[in-house]
Order: sequence, then structure tokens, then C-alpha cells
Amino acid sequence: MEDISFRKALGITLSSIRPLSAEDIPLEKLTGRVTADDVFSIVDVPSLDISLKDGYAVKSYDIEQASLASPVYLKHAGSLMAGSSGQIAVTHGHAVKIMSGARIPDGADAVLAGEFASYDGVVIKALNNAAPGKNILPKGTDIKKGELIIERGMKLRPHQVGLVAAAGYSSLRVYKKPSVAIIATGNEVLAVGMPFQHGKIFASNLVTISAWCSFYGIAANTLIVKDEEEAIREAILHYVDKSDCLITSGGAWTGERDLTIRVMDGLRWNKLYHRVRIGPGKAIAFGHLGSKPIFCLPGGPPSNQIAFLQLTLPALSFLEGNRDLSLPTCNAVLAETLRGQKDWSQFVFGRLSSSNNCSFFYPLKTASRLQTMAKADGLVCIPEGKEYLMEGEHVNVQLLVSVQG
Repeated sequence: MEDISFRKALGITLSSIRPLSAEDIPLEKLTGRVTADDVFSIVDVPSLDISLKDGYAVKSYDIEQASLASPVYLKHAGSLMAGSSGQIAVTHGHAVKIMSGARIPDGADAVLAGEFASYDGVVIKALNNAAPGKNILPKGTDIKKGELIIERGMKLRPHQVGLVAAAGYSSLRVYKKPSVAIIATGNEVLAVGMPFQHGKIFASNLVTISAWCSFYGIAANTLIVKDEEEAIREAILHYVDKSDCLITSGGAWTGERDLTIRVMDGLRWNKLYHRVRIGPGKAIAFGHLGSKPIFCLPGGPPSNQIAFLQLTLPALSFLEGNRDLSLPTCNAVLAETLRGQKDWSQFVFGRLSSSNNCSFFYPLKTASRLQTMAKADGLVCIPEGKEYLMEGEHVNVQLLVSVQG
């Protein structure tokens, strides 16, 4: 199977993913979930004409000549609070004391704000006029009954959940969150918390992928297996039926001890690609076993994380119905020239710094792969076909900090 470009790999991945089924979720748990249907308002908001001010509901023509020098006197016809259901009407020469949010009484066509009037318990003294419609919020101004308020496939933020509540809903149908199984392979890999052994490494790749899943609210089961074909095969067969997506870490290349791909090929999976022109992360493989998508990620930490962020994470987003696939981005100026390889897409870790209202991207060059990843604020891609991004160029930075789930 030949190497393919990053863009082609992403296209193949997403075209083969279908969102999971939908479920009904109460409002208090909707934040971060993706709508499975268009959402139309059940009610008008407000449901009737209401006052925007504390003041007096009046007939506008009664006070059109009112001023500080020439006040108009009106008879008090009652009071209305927000939520009041009393039947009060305004007739010629009368006014109703009204609170913000209260319904506009019959006969009134304006509200005179309280600061332009006084009430001595008997009569209301109007010191200003109020044109028709003044300080009135008409029925349905915020939301009209039947209006489309949220489109299908939208990832809900807290303020949008509030809109849904105002529109009359107590729950919504949203796509299910995917459950993920992550299997790390390697005789040298230790589970976190185990006693350290010389020559061994703790499963940082496994933890990093799991942490990204947790950040996006995706449940993940994790397992470490030895470099033994039967152990890897058993783990894959066990978890493929218990998850919506399977991710393996390690054993994705073609060496003697790279067993994961050999096992997958033995299981006759539908392998859609293996080896992508992306650096780091080239060894990634993707396909399906039955209906389940499976990503086989390389074991090197930078390759593992880049392959996950650029190809696996968008697929997980698709599974939960989310079409906003990428990490959040910002625009920045390159602080120094970046050099890649013209025949593939190269991702570079870096730090962001602001000066004179401009963000600058500084590539990280530490010897430690793990510390480089941990210190990075973002990633810049040198796309396939370009060998350089020059100092001073404006670039798109994928943010690894201040990301929103």
C-alpha cells in the first residue's frame, strides 16, 4: 500500500465515518453535545408584549404634550408586576404602574419610564412624553414560535443551552459521545503507578491520548499488552465490540517487532491506508474491523500525538456528529524561518508570544521530545509542496492551549 498525502488521508478518514445514533439528553447535560436535529422554538419569547422599564403604561396621546414645565396628570388604574395575570386596562386619562417584565395592559401603547413621572398615591404626574411603542418589547421579539434557533450538527455552548430552554425545551436529541478503547503495545511499556524498572518506560503515549479524550468528554478504556501477537489479537477482539473506536499505540511500522499491523491484517480488516506523508506521524494506519473504525498510531511520542490530533481526533468529532473538526486556531507571525520536506506535511511545535498587539510563533528546538510537546502552545503545518515558511510570514497556528471542548 503506497504512502498517501495528509489531505487525502483526512478525506478518506472522514468519508468513512458516520455519526453515532442519537439520544435524548436533559438541558443540564447538553453543554458540549452535538444536536442531532434542527431545533425550532416551541414558544414565542416573550410570549406577550412586555415592559422594558419600571414605569407607567399609558396611552401615548394622553402625554404627548407632557414636559417638566407642563406636566400631565393621570389617574392611577392599578399596578402590574412581572408574571401578574390580573385583567387591568388603560383608558383615556389613566395609567397603570408597571414593573419591568410585566405584560402591557390592554389599551396601553407606551411605557413612560419611572424617572419621568411621580406618583403621590392618588395621581401620576407625567413629566415627559412617550411615543407609541416606547419601552415595550413586543411578543416574539427574542424568539418567534417555529423559528429555527439551532441547526443540526451544532456543538452546544452554555449560552446556546439557555436559548434552548427559553424556546420551551427541557431536553434535546443529540448524538451519542463515542467511547474509545486505547491499547498500547510493547514489552518495555509500564502502566503508570507501577514500580519503575530500568530499561522500561511509563505509558505516556497512552496517558496523553486518554487525556485528550477526557478533555473532549470522550470516555476511554486503556490497556497495555506485551509484544505478542496472540495477546494483541485478544485485546483488539475484546475491545472492538465494547467501543465505538479503537486506537492502538505502537507496532505500526514494518519492523520485526511491529506486530499491530500484522495482527490487524490477519484479522482481515478493511485497511484504508497505512503510511501518510505527515511528519511526525507517518506510520499511522487506518481502517475498519466490521463497522468499527480503528487507528493504529506509531509509538514515537511526537508521531503518536500528531497522528492522533490530525487524523484520529477529527474522526472522533465526526462520530459525535460534530462538523467543526479542527483544533482552534489563531493567526501569528513566524519569528524565524521553518524548513520542512517538500514531499510531505510537516508539523512543528512552538510557543506563542505577544508583542505590540501581534502574536509571534517561536518553534521549539529542545532535545527532549516529551518536553517539547509539553511546552508547546501550538502547531504550525508546513504543507506538502512547500519547503519553507519564511520569517515574518503570517501563519495559522493550531492551539494546544486555551482550547475549547
